[in-house]
Amino acid sequence: MRFISCFGRTRGNIALAILFAFGIYIVFPSATTDRIKNILPFTRDPPTLVYRREDLQSIWVYEIESGHYPSSSSIPPQIGLEIFNLGLPPQRTDELPGEATNGTGFKRVYFEIQHGNLTVAFPPRPAPGSIADLNVVKRHCDFSRQKLVRDCLEILRVGAGLDNGNRLRRENLDDWKYIYLEQSQDTSNQTRTGSLPVVKIGPSPDNLPKRSGSELEFSPIKLPPPSPPHSHSDLSTICDPDYPRIFHMYWTGQFTDKPYMAILSFLYTQNTGLHLHELPNACRPVFWVWINPVSAASVPNPDAVDSMYKELQSNPWASPFLHERFKDIVQFKLWNTTAQLDAIPELRNEWRLHTLFNTGGRIVNIPQKGPNEETNNQPDDMFHRTGSKSSSSYDRLSVILSDMARFVLCHRFGGIYLDADTILLRDWEELWGWRGAFAYRWSRLPRYNTAVLHMNKGSALGTFLFRTALKNNLDFHPMTISRYLKDAYLDGLLLQLPDALFDSAWLNTENYQRDQPPQPFFKAFEDLFDTPVVSGAAPSALGFDGFFKGAFSYHYHNFWWKPFDPSRNWPDLGIQFSAGETARKALPQSTSADLGDLSWSAVLKRTFESYIRGERCNLYGEWLW
Repeated sequence: MRFISCFGRTRGNIALAILFAFGIYIVFPSATTDRIKNILPFTRDPPTLVYRREDLQSIWVYEIESGHYPSSSSIPPQIGLEIFNLGLPPQRTDELPGEATNGTGFKRVYFEIQHGNLTVAFPPRPAPGSIADLNVVKRHCDFSRQKLVRDCLEILRVGAGLDNGNRLRRENLDDWKYIYLEQSQDTSNQTRTGSLPVVKIGPSPDNLPKRSGSELEFSPIKLPPPSPPHSHSDLSTICDPDYPRIFHMYWTGQFTDKPYMAILSFLYTQNTGLHLHELPNACRPVFWVWINPVSAASVPNPDAVDSMYKELQSNPWASPFLHERFKDIVQFKLWNTTAQLDAIPELRNEWRLHTLFNTGGRIVNIPQKGPNEETNNQPDDMFHRTGSKSSSSYDRLSVILSDMARFVLCHRFGGIYLDADTILLRDWEELWGWRGAFAYRWSRLPRYNTAVLHMNKGSALGTFLFRTALKNNLDFHPMTISRYLKDAYLDGLLLQLPDALFDSAWLNTENYQRDQPPQPFFKAFEDLFDTPVVSGAAPSALGFDGFFKGAFSYHYHNFWWKPFDPSRNWPDLGIQFSAGETARKALPQSTSADLGDLSWSAVLKRTFESYIRGERCNLYGEWLW
């Protein structure tokens, strides 16, 4: 009380808060800026907005007329816009308060959840063209609504039929239906050609807080004509050219067991058609691995492509995927930062005026080479690292560059970007059908994590993000992306999905929902690699089927230096790939005695490899021939 009385009650409380926050920073130096801001609510970031309200309205109109806003949330009133939504059906029976109802899109037919005695032992593949209603998913899975990850995963697997052959009866499952097909345009009386009527409402003055005047975009935003959506049944081809099914992954340095596992999980879960003598009657996804063979601060040499393939061919973890059998679905591509940024119209004329290494407002300046500086045998400092070899030699620059690379790749080519520390757990057919852009929630915080990012090729949303990032010193950190979208009232255009779908252990690792956790129960991300002894028997007993079943993927958050399977630290894919296995076994300390209990990471690796060897089927009961 004496301290407060000296400063006055208000100023004393503020001073106490500052001292408290400073104490946290001293005791816990890893505390993030966001934690300090939660303690000091009066602290505010400067505005990031560089567009006028009329430009933001144009962005909303473009995305809605393209069918890229299948969300039931209303347009923020600050935008001052009303428009019929091509992404929603004409009538809805499940509106919640505050949700939009002015849909003029395709009618939806939701799949019935199967009941009765099922005789199949494996779940079916999703129907071609089926779509996950992510509005329904958010309703059941959103942490902001106090929803549990464990309950979310049950709804995801039951609604998708992943429990077929192992179904337990539940009552009143109508609210769990989240997968649908769109009705053909011929059977709908809605018009989808031409521009939709747009009504601009609200106050005429543009009073949205913006950056300083020198940073504003003065000319109206330039956007291409929107392409009206079309249903899957109206397509003349199996794949929709407007929505390519490309998984992008960015990797720096030597290929290891981490991207190897990501590719194996892709082959094990996605409808690649490798199990068929003919191509499947569905659109096959492809996996593009973007290789940056040098450190993030370096420039590839002119022979980089040839060198990249020679290194991949000699690498036991990468060489199996150069096999003829995988050539149409797994492709390696050279990442060249200069070429990639020059291919983005919104960046090409100005990006050289900025640093490429800005993360959350913290800029890393690259030192200039002196005239006598050698280019070879550089020390292992942050400017010359190619990958993270240990927790103390983290390749920070590559991480910063990858924050930008994911937006570049999705804007140029379309598709979905995945961080390399991602394992796919089920077919993504229903997610490909959702035309809107999405990322997922940063654990308990209402911010984005872009470890999974879906954006449409050449979208207005992409134009906004690149021009805004350019005016904000090319900062693509996910927390900063959250600020860009929130300041512009465009966050609805990048749907923030619950992290339960892609990162099911995250809340538990931060001490949330510990009393009702999903399975397996990870208290820390390293539990994937070092499974606690108390649950050490679970991986072998439950196997892949017991690993966050219902989630679309699992993100294990780095740990690049930990082997997936220490006692079998080599690619074990069968006789036709034995050369790489032999080469890896010859390395020092590549083998050790097999343990009685296997970690979750080892069980997953051995499961995927046994599928490639033809010793077991995948989760959909399909065998490689």
